[in-house]
Amino acid sequence: MDLQSRIRSIPDYPNPGITFFDITPVLGDGASFIHLMHALTDPFRDMGITKVAGIEARGFVLASAMAYELGLGLLVLRKSGKLPGETDGEDYSLEYGASRIEVHRDTVVPGKRVLVVDDLLATGGTAAAAARLLARLGAELAGWAFMVELAFLEGRGRLDGDVFSLIRYDE
Repeated sequence: MDLQSRIRSIPDYPNPGITFFDITPVLGDGASFIHLMHALTDPFRDMGITKVAGIEARGFVLASAMAYELGLGLLVLRKSGKLPGETDGEDYSLEYGASRIEVHRDTVVPGKRVLVVDDLLATGGTAAAAARLLARLGAELAGWAFMVELAFLEGRGRLDGDVFSLIRYDE
């Protein structure tokens, strides 16, 4: 199934010069979504993963379905100020600004093998911040899963470990 043809490119969103890749047409079609989830999950079935972490916001959709499919728990990595309770966080830079990612401290168990999932890998700033945060809390990074990779932005080079992306844009 050609999922890439179902992704919409929206120029100059959220800022001029940025192209937004809208995955909602894939998520909105049952057959496409099922195909996507199998394609993202299958490479990780026998890797000893013990938790799946989703990066806000579209990463939550993918990570929760993958965690369900793998029979695992879900960690949510949220933007600053969105989680109640005791959190830990990591600051990072975006293509168009700066941000912070946070997680509940009590949801990260030292030594657990965590797969980090997001919809899109661009410059790798958000994902690298997630890795630093999880490592600082004692988790072991098991790998990365992305639906889309903007390979021309070279974000993969900022990430350690196995990086799996289903759809690549080379330019």
